[in-house]
Amino acid sequence: MQESALQFEPEVYEKQLAALIAEIEVLELFDQASYELVLRRYPKDGSGFFSKSEIIQGFRYLGRKLDWARDEVAFVDKLRMKPVRTLSGVAPVTVLTKPYPCPGKCIFCPSDVRMPKSYLSDEPGAQRAAQHQFDPFNQSLSRLLTYHNTGHNVDKAEVIVLGGTWSSYPEAYRIWFVKRCFDALNAFSPEIPTPYVTRPKTAFDFRDINVEVDGRSMTRSYNSIVAGALDCLESTVSRLEEADWGALELAQKRNESAVARAVGLVVETRPDNLHLEEVLRIRRLGATKVQIGYQSLSDRVLALNRRGHDVADIRRATKLLRQAGFKIHAHWMPNLLGSTPELDVDDFDRLFDDPDFRPDELKIYPCSLVESAELMGYYERREWLPYSQSELTWVLTECLRRTPEYCRITRIIRDIPGTDIVTGNKVTNLRQVAEEEIRLRGLESRDIRAREIRHRSVDPSRLTLRRLDYDTGLGREVFLQFVTPEDRIAAFLRLSLPARRIQIPEIESSAMIREVHVYGHLAAIGQREGARSQHLGLGRRLIRRAQKIATDKNYRNLAVISAVGTRPYYRRLGFSDGPLYQHLELNRKR
Repeated sequence: MQESALQFEPEVYEKQLAALIAEIEVLELFDQASYELVLRRYPKDGSGFFSKSEIIQGFRYLGRKLDWARDEVAFVDKLRMKPVRTLSGVAPVTVLTKPYPCPGKCIFCPSDVRMPKSYLSDEPGAQRAAQHQFDPFNQSLSRLLTYHNTGHNVDKAEVIVLGGTWSSYPEAYRIWFVKRCFDALNAFSPEIPTPYVTRPKTAFDFRDINVEVDGRSMTRSYNSIVAGALDCLESTVSRLEEADWGALELAQKRNESAVARAVGLVVETRPDNLHLEEVLRIRRLGATKVQIGYQSLSDRVLALNRRGHDVADIRRATKLLRQAGFKIHAHWMPNLLGSTPELDVDDFDRLFDDPDFRPDELKIYPCSLVESAELMGYYERREWLPYSQSELTWVLTECLRRTPEYCRITRIIRDIPGTDIVTGNKVTNLRQVAEEEIRLRGLESRDIRAREIRHRSVDPSRLTLRRLDYDTGLGREVFLQFVTPEDRIAAFLRLSLPARRIQIPEIESSAMIREVHVYGHLAAIGQREGARSQHLGLGRRLIRRAQKIATDKNYRNLAVISAVGTRPYYRRLGFSDGPLYQHLELNRKR
């Protein structure tokens, strides 16, 4: 996060900024070398350089003061940092919960007691969370301001709540945490940056823990150290980290018309912590996607790694999430104790061969060894060894080329600094390596991420609507996608057609829209930007096609697992609000 940009006062540098902006605007070739030459001609305070976020703030300040007609969108597009962050159509706002005892005892899991379980204090996202003492409001607001100050629109935000096992935290804390994320979105203003809220001084700061978990001996566990730290917190602080459902629902209602709206909410948990009541609780929070740790589909490998659940638990949890309409984002780990490259590829095949699984998104995390993991002892006894680079590349190449086109591989490798890895993969561009190997074989990746349209312009007359049907443990799934002649995805929709009994009365007779996603640069709500795919009406066309399919299949109702910030959109399309979902009555065929 660029903290200095929050205190930047553009009025102090009016002349330099005006001249600097004018030169940037006329640059025909905007590359790093040309940009740096301009910066040197207009130094900040006589010696330093203006950051991109400061230049953008200066442009906005001068625009308001001088009422000029210059094109802010074009200027910011030229200057934008890391445009890939919002090319998927939403601005991801990732926040971490505080450290808390975890029900799992996985031998491969990092145990950094300054962090929620499985995260390391050197990871970039974890550092941001610790900087704000895991306060959800300040974490969320800092990300929104950073995006805004570097030229990104933030009116469509996907809030991603990570850290440990979500379902094991106290309910009042979970409600409070999500409420404060919504509060941050509701408080954000692009015109008047909202100040941070100072947290009450606590009796304990997790960054001050100077005890390390030794993966070789495990004399003191993560849970015992963190539980002791939590006991040191003042009781008043604990009470401040609680909220009830009524308070959350008020924050959600406000967000429906806020500048920054939550178009998605994600939590992560374990299969053995999911039951029907918990699934409904997660939905009541406003969640639309659940990250769930599969890790392996082998009971033997799960047991060897002390995962604490079996494949039957994964099967049951996935069915519960699917019938509730959630997007299912699975985590899967090659190179676990007891596996081999060949067994891993077989295991990966089961993810998509078995209708009970077939996740919508997938993170592939090859096992890497860190000092605080119990796996250290197994490594020193030579009972577990990391795959060679060639073995790991082969596994990932096989996984990528076998992934069906309805699934998105969101990540390959954890964002663990190489200095924390005792042994295992330290190659940061492993996906590129695997994709290049696929290309050399004359093959291609078919997953969603490999085919996203990203920054390319869209010609609506050349888009084709393609339909893919496949079976799931619940019934039939329909994957609709608008694709270019080059097979780039401009938009897609997931429609569930249940054939099994639904345990949730509100949707027991409904087809379910589980996801609508339109790609392209993230444009502001109501702002038209030429042929950008987010404003071609592709989402509306996909929903109408889903309505026809559900009608033809004789469903009484079409439900949608809408996010809080998308409720007004679905109301305009004729959907009405239910307790947990929005609904459209269908005229069934006789």
